[in-house]
Amino acid sequence: MSTVEAPIYAPFFGVMGCASAMVFSALGAAYGTAKSGTGIAAMAVMRPELIMKSIIPVIMAGIVAIYGLVVAVILAGNIQPNDAKNKYTLFDGFVHLGAGLSVGLSGLAAGFAIGVVGDAGVRGQAQQPRLYVGMILILIFAEVLGLYGLIVGIVLGTKKSPSNQ
Repeated sequence: MSTVEAPIYAPFFGVMGCASAMVFSALGAAYGTAKSGTGIAAMAVMRPELIMKSIIPVIMAGIVAIYGLVVAVILAGNIQPNDAKNKYTLFDGFVHLGAGLSVGLSGLAAGFAIGVVGDAGVRGQAQQPRLYVGMILILIFAEVLGLYGLIVGIVLGTKKSPSNQ
């Protein structure tokens, strides 16, 4: 294998995949937590007994960051410097970048959805308790967006270069 196939800068793309997985999924989790938290605070003024029941959106938003952490750890374990024994190709770098972006951006989208639904859901639940089940179902569908990115990120993150098999 020549150095053209495994240039010295190839691991940069893998590291950017790690960073993308963690940064974007944490941004989504932070937004979901903050947005849901403001809804809980507003709802708690009227119905303080519902605070613990309304904490579900915050928990679900936090799980999105765990998805990014899992993929970032997988990718970090597969990144190697180019030397005499190891060849980290551009293929590896681009696949790892795609894995990180997949889980990171889907986590960002899931966090936004969880935040919006969590905020409106807990506020509405204070006025009409029967909204709780509907809110949970919508939150599950929002969370699964991040899960799809996790699955694709794991599949891509464990893919080996055709020349390294």
